[in-house]
Amino acid sequence: QLLLSTFCCCDCHHCHHHHHTIIMDSSSSDDDVPLARFKKAAAKPDKAVSSAPAAAKKKTAAAKKRPNYKEDSDEDDDDEDYASSPAPPKKKKRSSSASASTAASTKKKKAATTTTKKSTKKTPVKKENGKKKAAPKKEVKGLKQLDKSERISHAMQAYLWWNADDPPKGQQWCKMEHAGVSFPEGYEPHGVKMRYDGKEVDLTPVEEEAATFFAAMDPDGMHLGNSKTAPIFKKNFFTDFKAILGKNHVIKDFKKCDFAPITAHLNEQKIVRKAITDAERKQNKNVKDTAMFKFGYALVDGHLEKVGNYNMEPPGAFRGRGEHPKMGKLKQRVDPEQVMLNLSECAAVPMCHVPGHAWGDIRHNPTVQWLCSWTENINGQSKYMQLAAQSSFKGKSDRSKYNKAARLCGNIDKIRKDYKKNLTSKSNETRQLATAMWVIDRLALRVGGEKDTEEEADTVGCCSLRVEHLKFDPNDEGGDNKEIELEFLGKDSMLFKQTIDFGSALYTENNGMGEQVYENFKRFCKKKKVTDDVFSDLTPTILNNHLKTIMDGLSAKVFRTYNASKTLQDELMKTEEAKGWKRLTAAEKVVEYNNANREVAILCNHQKTVSKAQEATLDTLGEKLETLKTQKKELKKILENMTNGKKKKIPLKKNIKEEQEKVAKALEKAKSMKEKAKTKEEKIAATEQDEKAKQTRKELGELKFTQNHLWEKEPSKDQVVKKIENWKEKIKKMELNIK
Repeated sequence: QLLLSTFCCCDCHHCHHHHHTIIMDSSSSDDDVPLARFKKAAAKPDKAVSSAPAAAKKKTAAAKKRPNYKEDSDEDDDDEDYASSPAPPKKKKRSSSASASTAASTKKKKAATTTTKKSTKKTPVKKENGKKKAAPKKEVKGLKQLDKSERISHAMQAYLWWNADDPPKGQQWCKMEHAGVSFPEGYEPHGVKMRYDGKEVDLTPVEEEAATFFAAMDPDGMHLGNSKTAPIFKKNFFTDFKAILGKNHVIKDFKKCDFAPITAHLNEQKIVRKAITDAERKQNKNVKDTAMFKFGYALVDGHLEKVGNYNMEPPGAFRGRGEHPKMGKLKQRVDPEQVMLNLSECAAVPMCHVPGHAWGDIRHNPTVQWLCSWTENINGQSKYMQLAAQSSFKGKSDRSKYNKAARLCGNIDKIRKDYKKNLTSKSNETRQLATAMWVIDRLALRVGGEKDTEEEADTVGCCSLRVEHLKFDPNDEGGDNKEIELEFLGKDSMLFKQTIDFGSALYTENNGMGEQVYENFKRFCKKKKVTDDVFSDLTPTILNNHLKTIMDGLSAKVFRTYNASKTLQDELMKTEEAKGWKRLTAAEKVVEYNNANREVAILCNHQKTVSKAQEATLDTLGEKLETLKTQKKELKKILENMTNGKKKKIPLKKNIKEEQEKVAKALEKAKSMKEKAKTKEEKIAATEQDEKAKQTRKELGELKFTQNHLWEKEPSKDQVVKKIENWKEKIKKMELNIK
């Protein structure tokens, strides 16, 4: 009831009242605990009652005794997020049995209240001019103040999937209901014409949309700004663009195409959109929230689950990862007729909200996890709408993955002994199999597989390594050098480039067999072309089939999970066994955890492309850190002069109050201009005014930061000492933030 009541998407007053009633009533027990900790009460036989009147009475009673919720402070126990303070009940005539039970309950509550009062410490009170001044109350967000999505999120925590019964063997669920997928709105033509050979060209809405996809691309971005990818992108785009235009169209040569007018229009629209008012921003959020409440949740076996990608991919120019051979091709708009829904037979089929269209097919397949499926036109692959990453499906999948890795702990010595023995086998197939197992275990490479490089990017794993990916003795040291530089594009076109010293203690101690692996690589690459496979007698299927004979369910990727988990565990143990572990603050522990996690990322070659915004933020933090250090030096110099009795003028803060007031007025003026703006020109002017005011505010903030260590009037020696200590803490905190 608690979960289902929050799943209503209407905005009627009655439904909102009903949601509050059930949520509050469910929590207003004597021992108030968070929703996630509720346990099922033992079933009790109910007396036969008339449904409608009883339900009405229960609703009224629940509404009247609804308590007020407030969050505990940070110092309280994490297990108790909310403390209830029930309002005093109104006096009513009750039966003798009801009165007796209520009296007993009241006594318990009074006793609990008395105990709480005794144990509660009094809030310290400051004295000012002989009068007591109460400490300021900390503002907290009560449960009533949470928005709808937050209330649903709290309610969903009541379901503990790890304690729930699993569905029948081979099934992922028994009952599933959802609202389908949300489609993007149709294209609205802007009417701006592109040029061909210097002349304006008339385009149909479909043709204009395709031209706009190209015009929207950043000319200096990773696709058009890269000399390797730009020709691929342009060629693929123009091929699809010509197919839309038709054979008899005037546009024949890409070099004569000029998309600049459309690009200028799109840039202008970006500026216009920045002139959005607070009311419009709120309205846009409400539209998004409405779609989320409608499509963003699914009912699975009687409980709510969040849906991951409920928005259908819009049409556009395909970008891909790395040097994808199909980048630039046009992704077509997906219609409801191409979409297949998967739900239980007893569930109502959701309405298709695109006028004039209907769902392509309805399936009732509980053996799969997907909710919707369709085929995209670029690679002809199936795409799926699935539950979100925090769902029970993902949790169960992760549990299974880590359980396999845990079982590998008991078999790892046997497996390593097996492949080490075969590293010197006379059979080339056996030797290649053993070498690949060593590489997957010790270097944490993915297994790899054959790929059609005309259809997808040329990414590589262990079994698909080519001779060109290995460079022996990369630094030309000669002698007994046992180094190999491995360089290739891994999963998602992430570069793997590492120099491995197979003769180092890391790979040779405890019979690590590193030198033998080096000799095997030399043997496998001998008399081969650079494009030939290193493991010519090995495939991922052969490798995984061999692993399954050693341990049930074992595959190459289980080794990555095992080694990553083991590395993280070992790194964390080093920190916990260190002498200063108990003295570390929470922030310092986070840094230590990140350091351990970084070792795992290095092992598994996990990388993330850093955005321009992230780079700018890091640069800003670095500059601020240097400023703080410079300010600390200045403070120490001031203290030194004061201690030695040198009478040097102490620099004071510049009064910037007047400038701050000007900035506030400029921002207010920009806000007023936005609200009054009706035409495109007025919106552009409002945006320019707003950006100018914000830039001035930023510069003023930087000026304020540079003189934060100074005073408005000459300080005492104690004030300087105190500020130096303050700045030490600031620097320490900033360094932690950067880490």
